[in-house]
Amino acid sequence: MSERKWVYTFHEVEEAEEHVGGDWNEVRALLGGKGANLAEMTRIGIPVPPGFTVTTEACNAYLAAGDKFPENMWEQELEALKATEEETGKVFGDPKNPLLLSCRSGAVQSMPGMMDTVLNIGLNDVTVEGMAELTQNKHFAYDSYRRLIQMFGGVVLGIPDEAFEDVLDEYKEEKGVALDNELDAEDLKKLAAEFKAIVKEHKGFDFPDDPFEQLRMATDAVFGSWNVKRAIDYRNAAGIPHDLGTAVNVMTMVFGNMGQTSGTGVAFTRNPSTGEKKLWGEYLLNAQGEDVVAGIRNVAEIQHLAGDMPEVYEEFSGIAERLEKHYREVQDVEFTVERGKLWMLQTRNGKRTAKAAVTIAVDLANEGLISKEEAVSRVAPGQVDTLLHPQFVLEAKQEAQKAGKRFATGVNASPGAAVGRVYFDAATAESKAKDEGQDVIMVRPFTKPDDVSGMLAAQGVLTSEGGATSHAAVVARQFGIPCVVGASAMKINLEKKQLTANGITVKEGDYISVDGTSGEAFVGEIESIAPTLEEQTELLELLGWADEISAAEGIRDVPEGWPTRGLQVWANADYPDDARRARTYGAQGIGLCRTEHMFFEAERLPIVQKMILAETSEERTAALDKLLPYQRDDFDGLFEAMTGLPVIVRLIDPPLHEFMPDEHELLEAVIENRLKDAVEEDKEALLVSVQAMHESNPMMGLRGVRLSVVMPEIVSMQVRAIFEAAADVKLRGFDPHPEVMIPLTGHINELHFIQPKLEEIAAEVMEEKGVEFAYKFGTMIEIPRAGLTADQIAETAEFFSFGTNDLTQFTFGYSRDDAERNFLVKYVEEGILPENPFQTIDRDGVGSLMDITVKKGRSARVELEVGICGEHGGDPSSIEWCHLIGLNYVSCSPFRVPVARLAAAQAAMEHRG
Repeated sequence: MSERKWVYTFHEVEEAEEHVGGDWNEVRALLGGKGANLAEMTRIGIPVPPGFTVTTEACNAYLAAGDKFPENMWEQELEALKATEEETGKVFGDPKNPLLLSCRSGAVQSMPGMMDTVLNIGLNDVTVEGMAELTQNKHFAYDSYRRLIQMFGGVVLGIPDEAFEDVLDEYKEEKGVALDNELDAEDLKKLAAEFKAIVKEHKGFDFPDDPFEQLRMATDAVFGSWNVKRAIDYRNAAGIPHDLGTAVNVMTMVFGNMGQTSGTGVAFTRNPSTGEKKLWGEYLLNAQGEDVVAGIRNVAEIQHLAGDMPEVYEEFSGIAERLEKHYREVQDVEFTVERGKLWMLQTRNGKRTAKAAVTIAVDLANEGLISKEEAVSRVAPGQVDTLLHPQFVLEAKQEAQKAGKRFATGVNASPGAAVGRVYFDAATAESKAKDEGQDVIMVRPFTKPDDVSGMLAAQGVLTSEGGATSHAAVVARQFGIPCVVGASAMKINLEKKQLTANGITVKEGDYISVDGTSGEAFVGEIESIAPTLEEQTELLELLGWADEISAAEGIRDVPEGWPTRGLQVWANADYPDDARRARTYGAQGIGLCRTEHMFFEAERLPIVQKMILAETSEERTAALDKLLPYQRDDFDGLFEAMTGLPVIVRLIDPPLHEFMPDEHELLEAVIENRLKDAVEEDKEALLVSVQAMHESNPMMGLRGVRLSVVMPEIVSMQVRAIFEAAADVKLRGFDPHPEVMIPLTGHINELHFIQPKLEEIAAEVMEEKGVEFAYKFGTMIEIPRAGLTADQIAETAEFFSFGTNDLTQFTFGYSRDDAERNFLVKYVEEGILPENPFQTIDRDGVGSLMDITVKKGRSARVELEVGICGEHGGDPSSIEWCHLIGLNYVSCSPFRVPVARLAAAQAAMEHRG
């Protein structure tokens, strides 16, 4: 049986390919991104210093064995070292012609700066003299030596950086110099001796003089760095699995610190901030790689290298262009020039901003380097989300952080940047915004439905309680309002109208800045920029390609009669302005219009409350007659804005107590009046009515279709308003497509009871108006029983729409707000749940129920239209699931429509039928 191969030289990439079956992605998994690319550059003839890679398999074996090298790994490393000696003509540890090495990490997915690197391995008190003699440059030799001791001490031995930096700073101060390279050779020699003494002081043993021991310990340290906290935190944030391991890349040292004919730098083949097709980077003469990124010396722009080293710059530019074409992707490269000779030390796909990601993807496609489909696949949906929300100017935000102005952090519930004056209640926020034209930030412990008016008037929302799917978060995302929730450090005093957090007090009327993208809040005003979709031509072009992919016939392999195209993207919109914005953003319909939001407006709420308190059907109908014109006007604007496209209007869903004054506040007012002997009969009667409406669990009580059965006058008014508006719009020459959605159905008999009555009203209105148009009646699937009896329900309902927020609540048995406040974060942190099921569809449970629903529903009505209108409609993973189970569309907030368009296309490509 052949020996397990743990180590590959840079010339053995073919062997690595053979080992993994020829798949380049598997080569990267084996050798790590850096090792694979070094080997590939070597194969195509780009100048790379000789070296070898210890595989990720070796790292995982090392970690599994309790931090011990696997059998024969070290012996193979020594064999690879001999091959490197032969290629370079140098000998590791030789006093006259020493080979020096670097030892770097290299995971399959780039994790810049997260793991360890050691340079100049092989130097000791003897070889440093040989290096000085060989190069005739004592300054260079001792500069390299002190760097090794300092880096080895910090990375391998765990000595605090300050222990070395303090001594170095003392030397520079004593000599009256600002930069490390201004110290002379004798200074550096003394510094190396002091650094060795620091090692002895901190560790109790001498700095290892044996070059082989240095290499062994450096290899061990790089493996171990896979599990240091910063690397784990980075992987958690970036979604990188923890079981990949890192490779170790051992490479011949080349030196940029050998005088003015030497240097080092990093560069991108295109600008990573803007995407501009132009070399972008920095370099330093007479320096090593860490000097460029440390920020101690003033770096030069890469274009200036053309003046300092014209031949090197010409060669480097050619290599950069060649690498970009070879990898068909923007490259982030590192290089060193040693005495006029260019060496490439690394290439990897360059990380970039959201703007650059879109620009680069579109440009590469238009240049013919990649296909349109590849371009669509290379932009993450989250990057599109970032592009379309106001963002703080990075430099301005950094200045605010340095000045200690950040007072709170919480959940980044709705992205974007907002600046305004603080107000602590909805009425004041709305008044200040509408009447005085102020930019306001509404700050609340948490929000309720009757806070919506203040939220809509606000530039941003900040709460001390709640999670990513709390009321504040859901509404903010719906309307594109930057929002941070759950900023628990804040103590809000509503009586004094102020908040305190981390030693900072913010009073009503003070300016704050809220970053809904990062989940931070700052005192004062931070400069921001507000992009629009219309001005982003590259993004529009990319989304056009995405729509073409989704619209392709036959992209899904589904039963006959099911949709074979990819998902359409609709929008949740309650007002005409939202609908117009959604259409501008590419929505192909309205998947959810929530009528209850309209009831909270100031001129309507008293009428709604009077309707609720009515004691007879006649009184209730009289109040509803006053509401009907308002509702009709709302729908009229929606149907006109969405002419030619479907608009799903959900009939009233929430329990009626949400439209009434808060019971506790009302009780306090009544008691206060009684104590003053100033009883108000109206308030006393109102309290009795509100208390009579109390339910132990209102989310499972009298709401949705149940309310329609008990008080059919409400939905009768709504359906009349819907069809009168559609008829009026039709008569004006537009093309309305109303679809009426009955919420919270749990039993087919509920639809049998109410739907025929509503269909009669629809027919009456069209007859009265003398006009006809297509329409549908359907239901919202939120109750698990509805999903399990979907074949029965589909005999009556013409469409289904999944309300996945409630469906998740009922399937898990969780109260969403209570779960997020009390235990859901802990569940995710401990791995009990893989992710928050209110943010991403739980495929095994809720998702399976959705799958059953679709199949049973279409068994009874093959052409059944099925979509989703919950918060999950804008989540890329959930969108993928909706594609897989055969939905017609997903519906999300207007601001997330472009995100969903991209995610839908990516799902279609990933699972092409």
